[in-house]
Amino acid sequence: MRVLVVEDDEALAGQLRQALEAAGFAVDVEHDGEAASFAGTAEAYSAAVLDLGLPRKDGLSVLRDWREAGCGWPVRVLTARNRWSDKLAGFNAGADDYLTTPFLMDEVVLRLRAMLRRTAGVAASVLRAGPLEYDVVQGRFALQGQGLQLTAQEHRILAYFMHHPGRLLTRGDISEHVYARDLDPDSNTLDVLIGRIRRKLGGAPRLVTERGPGFRLEAGPEDAARGPA
Repeated sequence: MRVLVVEDDEALAGQLRQALEAAGFAVDVEHDGEAASFAGTAEAYSAAVLDLGLPRKDGLSVLRDWREAGCGWPVRVLTARNRWSDKLAGFNAGADDYLTTPFLMDEVVLRLRAMLRRTAGVAASVLRAGPLEYDVVQGRFALQGQGLQLTAQEHRILAYFMHHPGRLLTRGDISEHVYARDLDPDSNTLDVLIGRIRRKLGGAPRLVTERGPGFRLEAGPEDAARGPA
């Protein structure tokens, strides 16, 4: 999953990036409101972590810009503003969650995963596709009850499929949602990664190639928690 972090404190932004990347997310970072407003409307993200006290344009204005542009992905406000009036303004502007300092990085990751699960229309904390399980809270895969070892890129790709079982995902969908801005894989790279995931799954569930359009994780409704079509 690809996340946009908007934080003017470069040290904190670096800590957030490190924690989210370690949890398996692809992360882009912006440090001012105008750049964040443009990035959010020009790029495809699964979620955003947004500070309110930003230079050039405040976070509430950035959030309104995103919502007015039709950006429906979830946004977590992360700020030192802890008054009820500030929280109310954040939710009214379109925030999905509001977390004030001080906070634990583990809590940021946990809340982000829960927010993404709800956005995908999934109530369960463990997604299943046949013998494959994905613990959304812990960010861990298991195949037939055994931990599945994946690289960071493989993890992001398979997690994206697990949130959208049975749905045709184009190469563009996958690239936009699982790679950070500074990584732009070519078609062959994606094919190699999909091939490696297939071998690790051993054929159950199946990652099916739709010639031209993209790929599909084959799992019936009895085997997988379904996300939106």
